Amino acid sequence: MPFMPAEIYIQLKNWFSNANRVVIAGIGNPIRNDDFIGVKIVQQLQGKLSNNVYLFECETVPENYLLEIETFQPSHVLLIDAAIMELTPGATRLVFPEQIEGFSTFSSHVLPLQMFKEYLKKSTESTFALLLIQPKNIEFGETITTELKKAANQVESTLIELLSTL
Repeated sequence: MPFMPAEIYIQLKNWFSNANRVVIAGIGNPIRNDDFIGVKIVQQLQGKLSNNVYLFECETVPENYLLEIETFQPSHVLLIDAAIMELTPGATRLVFPEQIEGFSTFSSHVLPLQMFKEYLKKSTESTFALLLIQPKNIEFGETITTELKKAANQVESTLIELLSTL
């Protein structure tokens, strides 16, 4: 049974169907409350997936991990980040690179993520996706809201289920 909205669960399941080596990169600012959600999810996944899944706590500088990711040679790269999408807090969307330009969202990391993806596309044969989560509070602070904690748990459970066979 899906742990998150069925549409997102099915999209992730289909996207991971031919995965053999996966990078999950958590992105976010540790002092902007819910903006830290991508990193929080990666922290929750530590020790729960096989060695064929490489977890990165990128915070606000995913570009600092390009060499490590390139060396790992993943088949799939999933970037998890908070994004203002005018949705209910905790709502998730799976976005593919070709959708980024036309996707109505605000993330302080969108330009670096585009460059990040372009570099890795040239140096690996990875496919990319962004799992975006609507934050409730991105003011200064170090507290994840209840809605985002729930979303983090749903994403964690879903990723563990979908990647358990790698």
